[in-house]
Amino acid sequence: MSSLAAPDADDSQRHYPNHIKKIVDDISKLTLLEVSELNELLKVTLKIQDVPMMAAGAMSAPAAAQAASEEPEKEAEPTEFTVKLTGFDAAAKVKLIKEIKNLIPGMNLVQAKKFVEGLPQNVREKVNKEESEQLKKALEAAGGTVEIET
Repeated sequence: MSSLAAPDADDSQRHYPNHIKKIVDDISKLTLLEVSELNELLKVTLKIQDVPMMAAGAMSAPAAAQAASEEPEKEAEPTEFTVKLTGFDAAAKVKLIKEIKNLIPGMNLVQAKKFVEGLPQNVREKVNKEESEQLKKALEAAGGTVEIET
């Protein structure tokens, strides 16, 4: 079994008990479907309620709205864009789920699956034009249908 250790804040390696390492090793070998089933069983066993996922940046929306109301209105070309996943090719669902997991920091496969199944969803908000085009290209290559909104 590989030695599982995660870096601490001071970049030193933290060591975990062997039974925890074994659980992580076993979970990492599960298929996407098995991870989903594990998630459901853990929720039932631990009595965890489903919590709706918030899109990245949604928590800062009130602050952004207040800042926008304080600035004078300008008629300029938009500099911030929202990348929205609106659909996907059913045959490429697994590929798209993996791409979403890679694009959204901190998202695991189960969350990525729920994200894809709950379309339409904002993948990223307040990104520049170049980044929005790169995201669109990556998601479309993975089988997604993407809109870029201003």
